[in-house]
Amino acid sequence: MPPMIRFLTRLRMLFGPLATPNYSQSARGSSSTITNPSKLTSSFTTSTSIQGKQTQLPPRPKHPPESEIDESFLKGSGPGGQKINKTSSAVQLKHLPTGIVVKSQATRSRSQNRKIARDLLALRLDELARGPQSRAAAVSDLKKKRADSKSKKARRKYRKLAEGQTTGEGDIGEEGAEGIEGRGVEWDGEGGINEEQLGADPLEVDNTEPSKLQVAESGETEREAGQIKK
Repeated sequence: MPPMIRFLTRLRMLFGPLATPNYSQSARGSSSTITNPSKLTSSFTTSTSIQGKQTQLPPRPKHPPESEIDESFLKGSGPGGQKINKTSSAVQLKHLPTGIVVKSQATRSRSQNRKIARDLLALRLDELARGPQSRAAAVSDLKKKRADSKSKKARRKYRKLAEGQTTGEGDIGEEGAEGIEGRGVEWDGEGGINEEQLGADPLEVDNTEPSKLQVAESGETEREAGQIKK
């Protein structure tokens, strides 16, 4: 009997018949789970608490009725080329009951400017009616708080940087202390050290041999002295 067959027979005797995988059954099982979407979505939950803290703003005010609006189209001004300066794309609205006038030249499209102008007019009317409870006031307060928080973080950051620089100026590291002791200067770790205390480096070689320039100068002085004696 070949050794491979002998090995398989021993495995059967020990563990029983080898089970072959049934791919059709696993495929049917996976298809049955996919057809039920509730099982897939049951593990996912949506909650506003997970998204973090969000500022609740008042809802956007509705546009006033068209019967209370006097609309006119004007030529734009400023940068933008001929599409702005030579076409009547700017929109001006006047609210007849209150006399409030708004103008929009945000884009080159007249239809978009009409919508933006109506949004501006609705915000102005809401601010006039509700005062500090209006959406415009809430948005203004939110922008102010964000600007204050940003400036406070910047001041805190630069204050920490300044404190780190001031504390690091007077410190002398271990390498600096070893270099000072190597020059024959005693340092107890407190106070500063004057440059005069360091003196010259003992490792420097004092070159006592006169230079050529010094020899030439001494020769000239001797000649001058001889001429004076004569």
